[in-house]
Amino acid sequence: MAGVTPVLTGIDGGRKDRRTVLRELYTAYGGNVYGRCRYLLKDASKAEDAMQEVFARALTHAEGLRDESSPLAWLMKIATHHCLNQLRAERAPWRRWFERDELARPEGDDGARRLETRELVRSLLSRVDVETQAAVVHYWVDGMTLEEVAAMLGRSVPTVRKRLEQFAALSNEELKAP
Repeated sequence: MAGVTPVLTGIDGGRKDRRTVLRELYTAYGGNVYGRCRYLLKDASKAEDAMQEVFARALTHAEGLRDESSPLAWLMKIATHHCLNQLRAERAPWRRWFERDELARPEGDDGARRLETRELVRSLLSRVDVETQAAVVHYWVDGMTLEEVAAMLGRSVPTVRKRLEQFAALSNEELKAP
């Protein structure tokens, strides 16, 4: 049975192969799918990629079309699930860790400077108390707000701000040209 393309019911009710049905679906509903992806992802380029992925999934899961009330509803369901999964994946903690690790890698373009900067920051951190180190890391590396850092350290916002300013002053002093 190799090389035989399964036959499906097309938009017009006639029996057609998968690729013909997909072509009809793309022509009829491509704009709707793109609109849904654009609405959810808020980015034209990501929406175009997502739309292509939706139709690729439609091609590989064409039997699901028979279970839906309409081709548009079926495609919108695929588009919505795909986009929401993509948004969830973008917010996943592992993604931030991966991006941070990639930026800290000493190889490739500008790797030596990044390694040098990382070592300088470590050196500066070693010159302050543990609580200031924690405040600096939570604020600058983890991206927490002053309020979040203060709550985590059990200190007031002005105290955290003062510690961050002291570290900034130390950093600026160290970075001054001789």
